[in-house]
Amino acid sequence: MGNPRPRLLGELAAALIAALLFGLLAMLVRSGETTAFDAAVRGGVHAGSFPALTWAMRALTDLGEAVFLITFGALAVWRLIAMGRRREAGFLVLAGLGGEALDQALKEWFRRPRPVAYFGVSPENYSFPSGHAMVSLCFYLALAEIVIEEEWPPGHRLLARAIAVALSLLIGFSRIYLGVHYPTDVLAGYAAAIVWLAVLRSLQKWRHGA
Repeated sequence: MGNPRPRLLGELAAALIAALLFGLLAMLVRSGETTAFDAAVRGGVHAGSFPALTWAMRALTDLGEAVFLITFGALAVWRLIAMGRRREAGFLVLAGLGGEALDQALKEWFRRPRPVAYFGVSPENYSFPSGHAMVSLCFYLALAEIVIEEEWPPGHRLLARAIAVALSLLIGFSRIYLGVHYPTDVLAGYAAAIVWLAVLRSLQKWRHGA
């Protein structure tokens, strides 16, 4: 097994950068300085919309909905417990439900109103940060880490993480496409997810002396 220190330092650096990014986005959103950027990105994305893509975006956004993640997560947790992997089951629960709780707390703190949706009606809760972006990255990346085995070749491990990240990015993009979030909401959601996962991994390593 290789030296874990470079990876740990890399994770801490990523968490620090993500925390700084979230703080910067929060400050700019509060001051209204992201208005032009958000409007330009939303307008550009919406200009490329067409029915088939709208259907695909709705399908993708469903993969980040609470109902789907809770159902899928419950099945995954049940399977992990049945396999005797209680630590991993607990990590997945904390990643998903903890991420959701943190997102709701941040929404209440910032109270940013939703944009007008392009398709359908906007959700009734607040907009910043995007829960779909945050929780999907927390859940799918945590699931990838659980699925990955130590004996896997580096390329396979990288591919598993890349698939989780790509799926989360597509879910976040679907929120912008559908018009229910500003781009800065989605970016902030990803930044908060990276910080939350780093906190969980650090606590896990500390608790188990890794």
